[in-house]
Amino acid sequence: MTSDIISRTGMVIVLCLIQSLVLNNIHIFGIATPLLYIYMVVGFQRNYPRWAILVWCFLLGVVIDTFSNTPGLTSASLLVIGIIQPYFLQLFLQQDAPDDLRPGIITLGIAKYVFYVLVLTLIYCIVFFTIETFSFFNWLLWIECIGGSALLTIILILTIESTKRK
Repeated sequence: MTSDIISRTGMVIVLCLIQSLVLNNIHIFGIATPLLYIYMVVGFQRNYPRWAILVWCFLLGVVIDTFSNTPGLTSASLLVIGIIQPYFLQLFLQQDAPDDLRPGIITLGIAKYVFYVLVLTLIYCIVFFTIETFSFFNWLLWIECIGGSALLTIILILTIESTKRK
């Protein structure tokens, strides 16, 4: 348990540094920003305590909110996918899968993992940009932000996952 806390704390620090120093400065066409910190929530293993998932999501969200100047926005959005993730992961696993199975390209397969990441990222982006705009006055820009950011985030997550396992 202690090694898990240390590795997750290191992951929070690395993801926050990457997001705040590099990725927050990338705005492709003024609408698409990669949100790499979703990768931590996507990677929670099967039967990880639900309360611990929510605590990690909240802590990661607070740190990202602090450095990105988005008070409460990231925390709320991460908590939403933190609540959904354990239930959604169960849809892709067989009944006889190990209890400590960590979702990845090798464990789930390419198609299932891509769909798993796609849905969680889209849900995150919809919640994030809906709270950010808090209005549907310019709904075309809202859809462009969701689509562009989700696409960039999915590409980054799949790239990291494919290189991590080799």
